[in-house]
Amino acid sequence: MGAIKMELDNIKRFYFIGIGGIGMSALARYFKAKGFDVAGYDKTPSPLTDELQKEGIPVHFDDLGENIPSEYRTIESTLAVYTPAIPKNMGELVYVEKRHKVLKRSEVLGLITQTSKGLGVAGTHGKTTTSTMLAYVLSQSHLKCSAFLGGISSNFNSNVLVDASADYSVIEADEFDRSFLRLKPYASIITAMDPDHLDIYGTEELFQEGFQEYANKHSDNQLLIYKYNLPLKQTGFRGISYGINTPSAQVNGSNLHYEDGKFILDIQFQDELWESVSLGLPGIHNAENALAVAMMCRELGLSEEEIRSGLKNFKGVKRRFEYHLRTEKLIYIDDYAHHPTEIAALVSSIRLLYPDKKIIGVFQPHLFSRTRDFEDGFVVELSKLDQAIIMPIYPAREEPIEGVTSDELVRKIGKKASLKTPKEVLEFMSSVDEGVVLTIGAGDIDRIVPEVGKILENK
Repeated sequence: MGAIKMELDNIKRFYFIGIGGIGMSALARYFKAKGFDVAGYDKTPSPLTDELQKEGIPVHFDDLGENIPSEYRTIESTLAVYTPAIPKNMGELVYVEKRHKVLKRSEVLGLITQTSKGLGVAGTHGKTTTSTMLAYVLSQSHLKCSAFLGGISSNFNSNVLVDASADYSVIEADEFDRSFLRLKPYASIITAMDPDHLDIYGTEELFQEGFQEYANKHSDNQLLIYKYNLPLKQTGFRGISYGINTPSAQVNGSNLHYEDGKFILDIQFQDELWESVSLGLPGIHNAENALAVAMMCRELGLSEEEIRSGLKNFKGVKRRFEYHLRTEKLIYIDDYAHHPTEIAALVSSIRLLYPDKKIIGVFQPHLFSRTRDFEDGFVVELSKLDQAIIMPIYPAREEPIEGVTSDELVRKIGKKASLKTPKEVLEFMSSVDEGVVLTIGAGDIDRIVPEVGKILENK
């Protein structure tokens, strides 16, 4: 394990503070699979913490301060890992910072990318689906890979893939907290650079500078595949651009259409045309993600047959365009979209798939700051729904911001919008008999998804 082995030579246990997060839980599972003892804390139980516990990883939900499990108080053999989402005054974090070696999740991922050929997937949108798609295609090929994903893969039913024989590690390179700058990628994909996390970066310019800094990590002609027209300055990387219906891009997808339940497109590389490539996942944005994955895999040496097969059999990611019901009259899809650009891609894909059906969207805004920063965009994109139901803002780590409310979104969208609590959403679903129902958001809206599914299924 090279440098990471040196770093972990004396480590027997990992203690994760915020273990229920999607990225933290992936690391916890990885080290558990490697034979380390693993335990941790999270604020509230969730399906993910339930699964960790079933897999033999102890999780507790009270801040125990200095009373963390006794075996994890052993200074020399325990490495504590935390996520920036944890408040700095949290009792357990304060305790372990005084006694243990403590690393952020991104620092641990950075260690892993120093000891394998790390394939980073960065971008404001699409990085979870693209990294999961890349991991799946590679895992089905002769190369194999390990992977740390930001969502639950429907193929793996997990957010981590461990293959000790593989040279490659697929890693979702998260821009939040500039954590992707801790990675040392072998090659990368950048899917989008639309400003986000302005509470962290301050300005759109600084946000985009962060991505440029990530791109600059690919020096000495390292491969960087990026969506056409991103505002990147060419530095030392070997860039390849991609886009749908973008002949100027070096990889162009065209003739995208829906056929026998599958999305089909042609992929034009600079030297070769692949016709009628079948995709396992619908959506225009997912076709775009597939272009980046196909190019990356081709560069790594996969055959056309391996790539076509992987793209065709990829089932997607939980909560990313995830079908829960598909009947002639009623379709229910759950999606993680939480930025106006993501909602635009979701709704346009639904219109392409179901042009004659009414679309009812239930949206939970995520973060007061994001709702404030992109309010106009949310109003524009949510207005494209036939009916918009807005839930109260999910605050995550934030305190309320005066004047930033879901009521204001409803007011600006107008008559087609209404504000509903989760309980009222479930009551409303009893009145829905046809059309496409969407639940949209990155907060705890996923808690009502099973109930919405049951209600609609019984129609």
